[in-house]
Amino acid sequence: MNKENENNMNVRAPWIKHLGGIPAHLDYFQGSMYDKVAEISENYPDVIAYDFMGSKVKYKDFISKVDKCARALAAIGVKPGESVTICMPNAPQSVIMFYAVNKVGAIANMVHPLSSEKEIEFCLKESASVVCLTLDQFYEKFEHIRANVPLRNLILTSVKDVLSPIKRKGYYLVEGHKIKKVPDNAEIIWWEKFLMDGRKYHGPFHTVRQAQDPAVILYSGGTTGTMKGILLSNLNFNALSQQIVATNPIYKPGDKMLAVMPIFHGFGLGVCIHSMLSNGGRVLLIPRFNPESYAKLIKKHRPNFIAGVPTLYEALLRIKSLDRVNLSCLKGVFSGGDSLSIELKKRFDTFLKEHGATIPVREGYGTTECVTASCLTPINREKEGSIGLPFPDTFYKIVKPGTEDEVPYGEEGEICLAGPTVMIEYINNPEETASTLRRHKDGMTWVHTGDLGMMDDEGFVYFRQRIKRMIITSGYNVYPSRIENILDAHELVHMSCVIGIPDPYKMQKVVAFVMLKPDVKVSHEEAEKILRDYCSKHIAKYAMPSRIEFREELPKTLVGKVAYRILEEEEMSKLA
Repeated sequence: MNKENENNMNVRAPWIKHLGGIPAHLDYFQGSMYDKVAEISENYPDVIAYDFMGSKVKYKDFISKVDKCARALAAIGVKPGESVTICMPNAPQSVIMFYAVNKVGAIANMVHPLSSEKEIEFCLKESASVVCLTLDQFYEKFEHIRANVPLRNLILTSVKDVLSPIKRKGYYLVEGHKIKKVPDNAEIIWWEKFLMDGRKYHGPFHTVRQAQDPAVILYSGGTTGTMKGILLSNLNFNALSQQIVATNPIYKPGDKMLAVMPIFHGFGLGVCIHSMLSNGGRVLLIPRFNPESYAKLIKKHRPNFIAGVPTLYEALLRIKSLDRVNLSCLKGVFSGGDSLSIELKKRFDTFLKEHGATIPVREGYGTTECVTASCLTPINREKEGSIGLPFPDTFYKIVKPGTEDEVPYGEEGEICLAGPTVMIEYINNPEETASTLRRHKDGMTWVHTGDLGMMDDEGFVYFRQRIKRMIITSGYNVYPSRIENILDAHELVHMSCVIGIPDPYKMQKVVAFVMLKPDVKVSHEEAEKILRDYCSKHIAKYAMPSRIEFREELPKTLVGKVAYRILEEEEMSKLA
């Protein structure tokens, strides 16, 4: 480290007092994730662990279900170190299986159930999964790829498996009758039979695992845009859960989290589920996001915490049924997973205040390579555009892209981070692991995130965008996120996405995709003229969009981020 930045890694220490006494260091639990939740179940046996479609399960009953599932896994021969795929939405079976896999010492391979057949096949092969749990409605995907993957057992479940008899009938009438019947001769085990057969097993089914042992595989595009399996440890998740509580001193056991972020994503699994269940919280499991139903759940359950990507908050602002809802119950509203525009934050903060909440949206930042969040806006201080301060024991520094050389405060570069939540490796990919995880001269292992950002002299971090999203036009660097912030600030605009497309003269040209606010009455032609006049006052000539295209909706990724790559692919196909 150069002399100018010798305190970069210790930015937390000077602000401990005015950040509400948040410690710079924590003593981390050294057991497994299961061990931590089992400890909580002993301390809070009668506290509700989760709600699902009207059913409430206490911690003592939850851990009993996990133990039965672990016994059943051992009964079908799952060994420590083997991989078990969970290809499920947020449902009780998903959570029960997750901790049961951890109890037997296996590795939970988390896969999006809406992934394509080829993507699921890749994940099963990459992880060498021996068992998979999925919903009956996804059976055909697995039938088509079964011959190509190493699965010994496919466990099928249905939403009705965890519903009361009355709700089972209602589910069948509304959803269940649409699901294609699984053939009688299918090579599968139904969930209830799987658990029942486990009762016959009388051997050991709890493998003692240490903090550093591998526990979970999550998937990410990483720094190259290709899918990679990220191997994470028990410590990675347990450390995150302790950091979450340490940076939210308002939290207390029994507090409710509306868990809409999916279990196969680091944000959903790490923040919304494990951080709550390992600290005595109550998880409101939501299997599928729908803005209207989400709004109803907020009104019904009055959660203390909600967390989501920016598009979730953008969607909630359009829900009329939330107009009169009282949000004074909220202790924390967190945004992560994608860049939250300054304008969207202002609009949602205003919405929160108008509905009785006493807190603003707190933006965080992280990568799947460190489970999820590793930096968060403090509870009692924020800076416009900042993603906050690093978590306890987590260090950030900004380096010149392509190097390990720190840049001065206020200068942009690549965000690097180190701490107890940093991954073990990309599975089966030593070259990418070596490129992303680098041991610097300071002796610490740093994740090179591939993200552009900067740090101010108080240690607050500012995310700009993916380095690879940068547009180079006529030799100038153009940052899409900055143009999006400007567009989003206009009264006509609800949300925007800016991309660069090839141009024979400029190298790339700037194209803006815009969602107008629902109540906008002007034509697209008028709106474009208004926005061009506005942009000309705020954006340099070389960075001006060459085209503004209006969309009813912007494409989203499977976890709800704006899918700028889809827009890029659409534009590239036009040029082909």
